[in-house]
Amino acid sequence: MTTPLLIADGLSKRYGAIQACRDISFELVESEALAIVGESGSGKTTLLHLIAGLLAPDAGAVRYRLRDGAMRDLAALTESERRALMRTDWGFVHQDSTRGLRMNVSAGGNIGERLMALGDRHYGRIRGCAEQWLERVEIAPDRLDDRPSTYSGGMRQRLQIARNLVTSPRLVFMDEPTGGLDVSVQARLLDLIRGLIADMGLAVVLVTHDLSVARLLSNRILVMKQGEVVESGLTDRVLDDPQAPYTQLLVSSVLAA
Repeated sequence: MTTPLLIADGLSKRYGAIQACRDISFELVESEALAIVGESGSGKTTLLHLIAGLLAPDAGAVRYRLRDGAMRDLAALTESERRALMRTDWGFVHQDSTRGLRMNVSAGGNIGERLMALGDRHYGRIRGCAEQWLERVEIAPDRLDDRPSTYSGGMRQRLQIARNLVTSPRLVFMDEPTGGLDVSVQARLLDLIRGLIADMGLAVVLVTHDLSVARLLSNRILVMKQGEVVESGLTDRVLDDPQAPYTQLLVSSVLAA
């Protein structure tokens, strides 16, 4: 039996009178891509932040299997252990690339910082690896010394992906990674993300309001409404034969668009 990579157990979070997440549990295995979908205000981003350790739950726990095989409660990690995890074994791709990049540092510097967090101090090796990753995300290597502020929106998002994946993480969180981009740019970025997920065997937790993005990138899906999971299962099954009335409404609204 495969040991889960991440376990969410009974996660709940309240903001005043608003129940953002209520008793949510699931497991994620290595190389699995899980999409969390729902309308704005459904609680999907709160859930993402809970499992990524960016928010503390009011109830419940998140456990993660470290590379040594130990299953650890995120709340029990020391601050240094948490920082090491987020810099090396995890990645986080934000919808707003300015939150995931250091805008006043060169593209090469943005990628190199993650390698330096692993202890690499060889300038030539770091620079060479950064160039390789720029090419891998379809950015010309001669843009290595340019700052992200000179990049287009799509290029910034691809740079953010390179920054996150350079350390070969096992788990990547993605919060609306194609949001706000032109349709043609979205298509190119989605194709790139799908290829990298497959090539690297990444586990992914993806938040999106776009069901077509969920279908393209995920194996399994959680549908959220008002802080609760109303339906879950294999992505194609849920989207092709939704059982919950809310999921049926979401799917029909896409078909009618």
